[in-house]
Amino acid sequence: MFDFKGTSVLVIGGSSGVGLATAKLLDRLGAQVTIASRNLEKLQAARQQLGAGARYLQLDITDTAQLQALADGPRWDHVVISAADTPMGSIATLPDAAARQAMDSKFWGAYSAAKYIPLRAQGSLTFVAGYLSVRPGKASALQSAINAALEALGRALALELAPVRVNTVSPGLLATELWDGLAQDKRASLFDNVANRLPVGRVGLAEDAAKAVGFLIDNGYTTGSTLYVDGGGRIA
Repeated sequence: MFDFKGTSVLVIGGSSGVGLATAKLLDRLGAQVTIASRNLEKLQAARQQLGAGARYLQLDITDTAQLQALADGPRWDHVVISAADTPMGSIATLPDAAARQAMDSKFWGAYSAAKYIPLRAQGSLTFVAGYLSVRPGKASALQSAINAALEALGRALALELAPVRVNTVSPGLLATELWDGLAQDKRASLFDNVANRLPVGRVGLAEDAAKAVGFLIDNGYTTGSTLYVDGGGRIA
């Protein structure tokens, strides 16, 4: 179990957060890892945190032409899609352009990547969505809708792309750089409030979600599934 030696893995969104944590985990477990994202500087910095055999690829999954260029390339054993640029905001305050960009980034980007990036027949595709799909809150209507759509896409593609396995990891609140824009005291207060509400008594880490991705890649009898890694957030 959890031996990925000899497998090739593409982690889209692999320069930070869950994507980078997943790349680190799979790299340690022997996979030939390639991380991809739009920001070349972040990619190069993330590459330094991986083993000598890891690679990087500058890629914008909202650019269909870039994805189409990969269609005639090598087939991957596993693809993980954790890339997203999805601002939060209520339907009343979030600008329409920002809302459409969020859908383009997290949903349509994943949809197009699944369409064009070639996978080996016994390979896997794993999306990273979010538990807001089933536990929406105030000012999260867009996030909830996008995550629910991504989970549904995963279930449908598990049928359409079979025998390739398609699954989704949906994390709860994770203490990642996503929250670095908040003042330190506000961020600490947010994390403390959530930790006090969750059955596990803490907020999540990117590594928690990465382990779930690793499980779904490794388990050849799992497809069309959504694995929630939310500390009990759905039931709290």
